[in-house]
Amino acid sequence: MDSSLPVTTAPVLPPLDLDVALLTAELLDIHSVSDHETLLADAVEEALRALPALSVQRIGDAVVARTEFGLDSRVVLAGHLDTVPLPTVPGARGTVPSRWEPATGVGTVAAVPADGDVLYGRGATDMKGGVAVQLALAGLLGRDAGPRPARDVTWVFYDHEEVEAARSGLGRIARQAPALLEADFAVLLEPTDGVVEGGCNGTSRYLVTVPGVAAHTGRSWRGVNAIHASAPLLTVLAAYEPATVMVEGLDYREGLNAVRIHGGTAGNVVPDSCAVEVNYRFAPDKTVEQAHEHVYAVLARAGISPEAVEVTDASPAARPGLDHPAAAAFVAAVGGVPMPKYGWTDVARFSELGVPAVNFGPGDALLAHADDEHVTAGAVRACLGALRRWLVPESDGR
Repeated sequence: MDSSLPVTTAPVLPPLDLDVALLTAELLDIHSVSDHETLLADAVEEALRALPALSVQRIGDAVVARTEFGLDSRVVLAGHLDTVPLPTVPGARGTVPSRWEPATGVGTVAAVPADGDVLYGRGATDMKGGVAVQLALAGLLGRDAGPRPARDVTWVFYDHEEVEAARSGLGRIARQAPALLEADFAVLLEPTDGVVEGGCNGTSRYLVTVPGVAAHTGRSWRGVNAIHASAPLLTVLAAYEPATVMVEGLDYREGLNAVRIHGGTAGNVVPDSCAVEVNYRFAPDKTVEQAHEHVYAVLARAGISPEAVEVTDASPAARPGLDHPAAAAFVAAVGGVPMPKYGWTDVARFSELGVPAVNFGPGDALLAHADDEHVTAGAVRACLGALRRWLVPESDGR
């Protein structure tokens, strides 16, 4: 099949008691690049509605399922359905459909892969491995005569995480049905290599416009080259030394980078405008407003005034909150030493809603969006086991 094209037939997920590694592969095979999540959302909704112990609601391409056991506390398990676009590099392995490769590099993968066997495909780490874990837990707790968890659970599967924040399906739920997100604690199953990652950096984006004067390149002295005039800005950004900021015992690394540049209209015209896109990743000791002030101060070193800067996107950071009793209990249950989350994740949205949240999921975050994006069968199974032990304490996690 042509992996660059979306699937157009309605997919059906297998029973959710399927081995979670195989379930991950099934999810990878459903194309769900941002703006194309509907078919996957349909499949997830159908699978969840078949579970008698769950109530299910659909809001756009976001699906929410809940147990209603009347327990003393409630937790949210959240994950996004969309992926970034497919690789365009010839021979890239992180495509659709997925493919298994044996851990040894030789032979073939058995019908049930070994823990070390590797699953390649777009979204393997970010974050269909985590979504498979969510679904497996829903299949366990939502079935007839399933085990009773220690706390009620809300599952949130949402669209448009990989694009601008205003389009987020989680944000849509927060606006249209905020009661669905009420909880004592939340776990976002973003890839963390099976380690709890507290909080997250914030992110803000800016468009810096540098003016010039157009002229024919044969008489370039009559113009002012806007691309050349952007050199002081690029020099300042190249020399910028990002900070490492400790927040509640975790070290968050910041970053300020030019990420895109636009300028020029023709091969024989001195450009009269140059636009530089800038991204700032800031530690959770700062608000969005403080992040803006910091960026303006850095840009001022290049002679850039705030009037020349347009804020195009901004999402707040989230403090770790690992001292919260629910977070501390979760860390104790799943083990390991907590780490900071350097990227932005939707724990920040839960933090704004007053719900303490952490990141915990299968796969190496450094492989997210990579041309060889992959996850091991063992990593997905281990994450499922840890969450099962936490939710159903008498369980052995298998």
